[in-house]
Amino acid sequence: MGKYYFLIAGLPKLMFDGGKPPYTVSSFKDELARYLTKHDKRLFDLLFLKTDNKNLLEQLKYPDYELTAGGNFTVEELNVLVTGLKNEVGSRKKWKEDKEAIAERKKVKKEDWKKYKEELRALDFFIIDRPSPPPPPPSLPPLPSRPPLFKRKNRRLPAYFVTFARMYWQSILYEEEMIIPWEDRLSSLYYEYAMKRSNSFLAAWFELNLNINNILTALTCRKHKLDRATYIVGDTETSKKLRSSDASDFELSETLKYLPSVLSIAKETDWMQRELQMDTLKWEWLDEQIFIKVFGSESVLTYMLKIEMMERWSSLDKAAGENFLRQIVGTMKKGGDNTLEEFKRNNKK
Repeated sequence: MGKYYFLIAGLPKLMFDGGKPPYTVSSFKDELARYLTKHDKRLFDLLFLKTDNKNLLEQLKYPDYELTAGGNFTVEELNVLVTGLKNEVGSRKKWKEDKEAIAERKKVKKEDWKKYKEELRALDFFIIDRPSPPPPPPSLPPLPSRPPLFKRKNRRLPAYFVTFARMYWQSILYEEEMIIPWEDRLSSLYYEYAMKRSNSFLAAWFELNLNINNILTALTCRKHKLDRATYIVGDTETSKKLRSSDASDFELSETLKYLPSVLSIAKETDWMQRELQMDTLKWEWLDEQIFIKVFGSESVLTYMLKIEMMERWSSLDKAAGENFLRQIVGTMKKGGDNTLEEFKRNNKK
């Protein structure tokens, strides 16, 4: 990893106070292009997968959605994945239904002949007026072979894209109830993927985000009496505790010093306040991590992550935001959630 003395020395200080950042994410990305080593560029590419995550989810929900700039993949690449997995799940669903229908017809056939034989045994063997045998059932078509799984030919697309898109279409086509937001489920898969491909600093950052997502998911599962094992992502010790522990703190207080803060933030009923408090926690965590790593790639990565947070919050006009929140409250009172979903979609981290 490179040292970036001159770059970092010339960067303006960032404050998480609602002000606009000195760079946009896009302009800072362009600025870094002439400084980053090849190795460090790959680390930054992991950060920009967040844009691709948003684009993937929007392509699944809204096929005509215009991609957010700054991602790694084109609309054509995402459409091949989205369409291929929709066809896979749809064809396998039909295959399963056909299989069950044929099995049911075979069952009816067996029951008809069983009833006929019982009637014969109940009558005298020599009686002339025997019951007529049931008509033969129509010939049953042979069950076709199970449709093949979708194959990811484009190796540029990360494997968790396939996992998530398949999960999404299974839920939609089988009409499963969606309790955990899709954004959170995709983020958890992303953090797990990125943890395995990062340096120690980024791995810790992605683990922090994975743990926070999993803690919030575990709390939601408890509230709705869902199987935590189905929704918790990852194979870390924290993930295992969140799946199995019935303790109020999931037996994690001694290992996660930020757990009390996350549990407290989770009780916040105002969605915007909860998001703001969570970003503040992450900002402070970043400051702690780079305290003695002033000129390394960790500081540049931190700067990008902070710009991303500032850019999102500075884009929310206070007056418009208050008006929007009133709309959210009114909409939720009427039992709808389209407004809230639109707000989350436009401002999701």
